[in-house]
Amino acid sequence: MNQQVIKCSKLATDVEKTIHSIRHDKLFVLMDEHTHLHCLPLIKEAKGIQEAVKIIVPSGDTNKTLEHLNDVWKQLTENGATRHSLLVNLGGGMVTDLGGFAAATFKRGIAYINIPTTLLGAVDAAVGGKTGINFEGYKNEIGAFYPANFVLISSDFFQSLDHSAILSGYAEMVKHALIHSASDWEKLLAFPLETIDYSLLNELVFRSVGIKRAIVEKDPYEKNIRKALNLGHTTAHAFESFAINRGTPVAHGYAVAWGLIVELWLSHRVCGFPKEKLQKTIRFIQQHYGAFDITCDDYETLFQIAMHDKKNVGGTINFTLLSEIGNVQIDQTADKNLIFDAFDFYRDSVGL
Repeated sequence: MNQQVIKCSKLATDVEKTIHSIRHDKLFVLMDEHTHLHCLPLIKEAKGIQEAVKIIVPSGDTNKTLEHLNDVWKQLTENGATRHSLLVNLGGGMVTDLGGFAAATFKRGIAYINIPTTLLGAVDAAVGGKTGINFEGYKNEIGAFYPANFVLISSDFFQSLDHSAILSGYAEMVKHALIHSASDWEKLLAFPLETIDYSLLNELVFRSVGIKRAIVEKDPYEKNIRKALNLGHTTAHAFESFAINRGTPVAHGYAVAWGLIVELWLSHRVCGFPKEKLQKTIRFIQQHYGAFDITCDDYETLFQIAMHDKKNVGGTINFTLLSEIGNVQIDQTADKNLIFDAFDFYRDSVGL
């Protein structure tokens, strides 16, 4: 899985060079309504972007659907795309997931570039080759492993993000640190999120992306160590699907933060993860992320959603847990009672 990640110094110039490095007959740019308005102007000086065919979809993860995938295919077809065309995905995780899957499936696969415009997109969805759409109320139910040729990371986009969008991406960075090293974890928990130094943030983002990229290169199709990246995510995806089904969608990164509380507690119970590191991480999450409102009446529904997770085998919920920061234990299981206890712990931790 050869995916080059570029830390941009001059955004428009770097975009132009990258597009020029891939032979193509026609250029397409996929955006949502928001990135079309706010992010396209930042790269419009790049040669080729002005003439490119623009494909615009509605913003928000709830639009990562078969219907909008069909729209992208249709516009590629109607505008003469061939298997030698190039697609640029300019947007957050919804755009890179949707666009990546469109690229994977159109003419059995065309080249594409991801330019993540959110912190979450940069550290999570844009890197690693996972593409897909939501289906029948389940997150990323239909998809393919199909990496972008290039991922361009630029803090130029991050400076326009609101605080909640920064936090959403930051939760994935905390997860990367937890699976990698205590020094990375301590650095992230000490970073002043209220007064952000964007050049330092860009360094932390590139470091975080490097952690993910190294894991993906070892295990591109998630047979083994790539499962480390699922820490917090079994619960997070259950929270997200539950929230979508009740009509109150939550940001992915916030769901990951809350999922980390559940799964670090399971790590403590099942693998002996140190209590003081559990508590320090929870204090950080309490301070920044608020709470996802669930009651004990919701546990069964959350459990059933988690049972549907793609990572499960033979009807058993699979968790990625830690015995220590940087010491990952994949394919861990917990029975229903213990999972319900973990939900109890989560609710106590966030004050529900």
